[in-house]
Formats: sequence, structure tokens, C-alpha cells
Amino acid sequence: MNALLLAVAALAQAAPAAEKPRTPTEIIAQAPASAWKAIPADDLLVVELRTGGRVTIQLAPEFAPVHVANIRSLARGKWWDGAAIYRVQENYVVQWGNNESDKPLPAGVVAKPPAEYARPQAGLPVTPLGYADPYAAGAGFAHGWPVSLYADGQASLAHCYAAVGVGRDLSPDTGTGGELYAVIGHSPRHLDRNIALVGRVIEGIEHFTTLPRGTQALGFYKEEAQHVPLARARLSGSDDRFQYLDTSSPSFAAYVKARANRQDSFFIRPAGGVDLCNAPVPVRRVPKS
Repeated sequence: MNALLLAVAALAQAAPAAEKPRTPTEIIAQAPASAWKAIPADDLLVVELRTGGRVTIQLAPEFAPVHVANIRSLARGKWWDGAAIYRVQENYVVQWGNNESDKPLPAGVVAKPPAEYARPQAGLPVTPLGYADPYAAGAGFAHGWPVSLYADGQASLAHCYAAVGVGRDLSPDTGTGGELYAVIGHSPRHLDRNIALVGRVIEGIEHFTTLPRGTQALGFYKEEAQHVPLARARLSGSDDRFQYLDTSSPSFAAYVKARANRQDSFFIRPAGGVDLCNAPVPVRRVPKS
């Protein structure tokens, strides 16, 4: 009996220690340089508040090319200089622009864009989420974006936290891109395929989420004096550089798996699943060389 116990003890000592599961934060930090992809400078819209806040938005021309082209023209034409945030709805959105203004649109802006609410899945390299989605037949990630996949072969960006969309009137109006909103609450996925999503906030969203809430219906400010003025909105050019974690990389696959199966010391029972908006694509600022 003693010999058997000694043998078991020897085997236990010889067995390698189980590798500690990495946390999502550790996976991001340890991702190799090859797992990161640059965001084109022309896809960065910087919104500056007169209060000093600065919000950087990554645009998504692959999903809403006409609306994004409009946004670029509006930025180059300084259309948002002197515009304002006029709606802040609790657990929903922040909205800004020249609300109900007759300010002329800059040259090149398409006044009536197509309804860019979804696009064909064909040609879109989707990495499946791997878990069921309540709003679509499937879900996953494409070129760094969270996407909903539908049985009719269409795909759309998802209204996750920090998503940026185009304010519009009732259909058939599709919005020019002059009035934009950012999601600041629980993901309103019911809006998917009903509004043109054109990007996401990748830095500075705290300048939106900490604003006073509007008290009128839908979170509009009651008085114009409550509006939060913008200093300007411009394309970043070469001033800022950002990268996103390649959603087709092994590092991203490990990150999603870790988000679904949290084994950090705080967690008692891993969820065993994750929804599309609870696995936000990591984005990082690249220091200037």
C-alpha cells in the first residue's frame, strides 16, 4: 500500500502543472504585432466639443459607402462647426448636428442616399461568433466590425455600445449623415437594418456618456441654451493612429473564447456563451514615433 501511494505521489510530481487560463485583458496585451491592423486615417472622424472633450469615431465605408462619403464631405466642408449636441437620452443615444437647420449642405453631399441598412454577405469574410444570436440567424465579425447575419443573405452592422448611426425622419427618408447619434446604453439591436450605421466611437465616449440627460420626449433638451456646442468635426488625417485586433486572428478567437468562459479569479461560474455586443473588438491607439 505504501509503495502504491509513493508511486501516485511520484506521478503527481512528474505531471506538469495545468496552465492558468488567460484573461481577455491578458490575451489582448499578449497579442503579437501581426494580429493588429491599422485603421485608415481617412476613416477617422474627430468631433471636438467646445468644453474641451474630443471624441474619435471610426467610419465604416464597407457597410455604408454613400453615407460615409457624405460624412467626409460634411467634415471637409466644416458643416459641423458650430453645430451642437441637442439630444441625450438615458440608456440610449447622444445625437448631434444642425437639428432642423436650413444650413446648406457642402458640395458633393448626396441629399437622398440609398437605404444602406444592410449589405450582401457575399465577399464579406465573417468570423462566426460561435454562439446563438437572438436578433439574426447568425452573428460574427468582419474586418473588425460586429455583424448580424440574416437568412436572406444580407449582413448588417450591429447596434452595440458606442455604435454611430445616421439620424433620419420617417421612411423613405434615410438621412444625409449630417445628424449623427452614438449609442450610450444597452445595445438597441432592434434598430439593426432600420437605420444606416456608419461607424463607432473608439476613443472619448466618456464625453458623451457624462452629459446631462435631456428632459423632453426622446431625451431632447428642452431649451436651446442646454445644447452642448461643438467646436468642429474633422477628418483626422495623420494626426491620430489606431489599430484594431484582427477578427480573423488566433488572438481574437482566444479573446472571444475567454469572454464567453471567464475563469478570472473573480468568477465562480463561467457563462459558457457571449453575445455579439459583449465581445467588443479591441482597439488601441498607436503612439507617435
